[in-house]
Amino acid sequence: MSGSLHTVTTPPTARQPGCPFDPPAELTEARRHGPISRYIHPGGIDGWLITGYDLVRSVLADSRFSSRKELLNVVDFKLPPAPPGEFLLMDEPQHSRYRKPLVGKFTARRMRLLTERIEQITADCLDAMEQAGPSADLVSAFAKPIPTMVICELLGVPYQDRESFQEQIDMFMNGETSDEDLIAAYTATQDYLAQLVAAKRANPTDDVLSELTDSDLTDEELKGISLILLAAGFDTTANMLSLGTFALLQNPAQLAALRADPALIDGAVEELLRYLSVAKSFMRTALVDVEVGGQTIKAGTTVVLSYHTANHDTERFTDPHVLDLHRQDGGHLAFGHGIHLCLGHQLARIEMRLALSALIDRFPTLRLAVPAEEVALRPETADIYGVKSLPVTWDA
Repeated sequence: MSGSLHTVTTPPTARQPGCPFDPPAELTEARRHGPISRYIHPGGIDGWLITGYDLVRSVLADSRFSSRKELLNVVDFKLPPAPPGEFLLMDEPQHSRYRKPLVGKFTARRMRLLTERIEQITADCLDAMEQAGPSADLVSAFAKPIPTMVICELLGVPYQDRESFQEQIDMFMNGETSDEDLIAAYTATQDYLAQLVAAKRANPTDDVLSELTDSDLTDEELKGISLILLAAGFDTTANMLSLGTFALLQNPAQLAALRADPALIDGAVEELLRYLSVAKSFMRTALVDVEVGGQTIKAGTTVVLSYHTANHDTERFTDPHVLDLHRQDGGHLAFGHGIHLCLGHQLARIEMRLALSALIDRFPTLRLAVPAEEVALRPETADIYGVKSLPVTWDA
């Protein structure tokens, strides 16, 4: 690669002090220079970094870029190869073979039918918080248990297994687990899912996984599908709930507006999704030479697509670094775009709307129990950004 393009030589390492919601400085600087930059992957491998909204969106919709894990021209992943069924890491036509049977399971109608159960799960968590209060770690008391219970009930994970499942998923998503423990957690989760699939085949119950056993999908494929759904359904929403609450507490005028007008919640959810972009980035590999933003990306080259920076692109959003619950310029990429648009986006929106509304209604004096700079953030190495814990308190 030649020319005077901006080059990013190291992965982003941390957020700027006092700016836990903005993209890392390296990415903001890259976007300032233009929507596409050279990127040197760990190990010295040449690649590209795309930070502009329009270019990220176009690559996500371009079939000349592959999602396949084995094509990534980067340093080897720590985890074992993806099992059959992990459709997030597939291209067409394989991708549709696994995704299509799921589309009917995650319709807006089915998600709406879950509303009453989500409300009850949320109320139970808030009751427990209130009884143990007047302080709590919002991550362990609220943000993690709600999506864990919801996705496990949807897929049919037995109640007694949910806590251990949550712990295993957290270990291989938090960005801080040692290689040895990471592989152990991943393997344990795979082993558990194999047993769960076998149990559903033998004794189907009223859940999505049981419904999927009545198809031509193999046990190995169902195991891979289950892993994607469970991990994505738990970790992303859990971090949106905790980081979203943190963002609202740090923007008291916006929180006050939401308290004064609960009808703002739908717009608030969309704005928090854009503003926080907890699924920070994804990678694609060019299958052929492709011109993007005036630059030629050679076949076999891996591109990093920064969702967070795209959602903070000043050419797409007015004052993007400001949390504005009345924002009119929507259209964020928090759930991706194209064939890999997040399958559970309707469910995530419903969970956020119901849980955040109930939280701020139940605890009108909710506030941080520590200075904001002492809130422990997940490292940039984590697949999903968020907070490790969020100490809060309220007037009893």
